[in-house]
Amino acid sequence: MNLYVANWKMNLLRAEARAYARELGSRVADRSLEFELVVAPPFTLFDAARDAEGRWSLAAQNVAAESAGAYTGEVSASMLADAGCRYVIVGHSERRRLFSEDDATLRRKLARSREAGLVPIYCVGETEEEREAGLSTAVLTRQVQTLAQDPEEAPLVVAYEPVWAIGTGRTATPADCEAACVHVRQLLSRRQQLRILYGGSVVPGNASEILTSSGVNGFLIGGASLDPGSFAAIAGLP
Repeated sequence: MNLYVANWKMNLLRAEARAYARELGSRVADRSLEFELVVAPPFTLFDAARDAEGRWSLAAQNVAAESAGAYTGEVSASMLADAGCRYVIVGHSERRRLFSEDDATLRRKLARSREAGLVPIYCVGETEEEREAGLSTAVLTRQVQTLAQDPEEAPLVVAYEPVWAIGTGRTATPADCEAACVHVRQLLSRRQQLRILYGGSVVPGNASEILTSSGVNGFLIGGASLDPGSFAAIAGLP
């Protein structure tokens, strides 16, 4: 089943989130969906963004690497599960780049997520410099190795987000996506419950081509997901 994730990042207030949920709900209506919708709001907006009818799930944008304790400002995996989250984004390039999250930290975050019953949306992707140096495959291989201790029988979502395409208006070609998707699937060939998403300047105008030509199972959507109509259109809803 394809998966469409709206990553709001640090945007929207409670009234805006409630309005978003109302509009998205009107677009979903009573349709029997053949795909899965997920909204990843800031922590403060879980209640405002949730759907009482369960037509979409909640994801957290981040999770603490520790289970509990004196970690001011952190939010644990068990807290996220208690707040109604089903998924959690781990290893987004903005967390790696802006907050210096390394592989050891991400391994702990993955482990804490699993302990709480959350499904990780684990992000991978190369920078423009790495791409130009011909290191894309090596970077993906290294990043996927962080999953070595993650239980192979558990459901997993991997989001391929080339850093050079995030928020830049540049989009990886279907061939780029397909190459990355094939490589990740080979690295994780023992996984029985694996879905691979693409993220990076996804909009309604390019989503269909990427989806049908690259072998991905959906999208992790940033800026375009802040408009419920745009998010719905990417998922193929009216």
